[in-house]
Amino acid sequence: MMSFSGNPLERASEHRADPAWIAARRAEALILPLWQLKVLVANGRAARLEPSCCEALAAADAPCVFLGLDGEKPLFALDISQVPGDPALGPLAGLGTFQDMRAAAFALPEAETAILGQAKALIDWHRRHRFCPNCGAGTEFADGGYRRVCPACAAEHFPRTDPVVIMLPIDGDYCLIGRNKRFPPGLYSAFAGFVEPGETIEEAVRRELREEVNVKAGTVSYHASQPWPFPSALMIGCYASVAARDFKTDGHEIEDARWLSRDEVRARLAGEIIDAIKLPVPIAIAHHLIRDWADR
Repeated sequence: MMSFSGNPLERASEHRADPAWIAARRAEALILPLWQLKVLVANGRAARLEPSCCEALAAADAPCVFLGLDGEKPLFALDISQVPGDPALGPLAGLGTFQDMRAAAFALPEAETAILGQAKALIDWHRRHRFCPNCGAGTEFADGGYRRVCPACAAEHFPRTDPVVIMLPIDGDYCLIGRNKRFPPGLYSAFAGFVEPGETIEEAVRRELREEVNVKAGTVSYHASQPWPFPSALMIGCYASVAARDFKTDGHEIEDARWLSRDEVRARLAGEIIDAIKLPVPIAIAHHLIRDWADR
């Protein structure tokens, strides 16, 4: 299973529009506090706090999002970003440390990263959508965090998830990987890009490969997907067959690309080849695209 997937919570979405039900659940809930979109980690687990520990740290209008039920226990995420300094060094001292989501994903159980990914994506959305894009008025929190309403023009706004295709071009026993200019030193990965309006997944895969490395893709096959809370995307993993290995990087996003044989990929994943080239880490769907192809 990939990081940020496999969320075990019962989302109870049919109850979100009932303010009385949400209020009753919040009164008996445990809270996942997020400070500047960082998560609280204690002893290798995501810290779940009693409301009395953290509610006083939040602004009056801070989003407190209903995540779902863990068995019978309601779970909410609360934004406490108004605290000027790290709360783990102050009012929450001794309860854990606040960590960046990517760093936490390497250490936490997968089910917890999925819950925290949901929490981060929703809190981040609320932080970005305090004002109505239709008329500019301030919006109001609704439906346990899954809707914002504009009191001025009655427009409704819902959390968005952006579809992103991420693809590995394949020619027989070879795959093409690329290096984006923004990547850390030495990292090569699969190619990726946002799906544009009026475009199918297959069309987006072919367009991105044509734009980034001037490769013409034929058959596109779906492999797997992954929620990616940076800030909120759905990564749609695909394989794309190509008939020729000629390529030309765009020089804008992609600065280099190279074909790797299946045997070389296996050797690199096993740590048998150590050089300047690095493959994606396991929390990313790109790692699984490459590994699953190599293991066939």
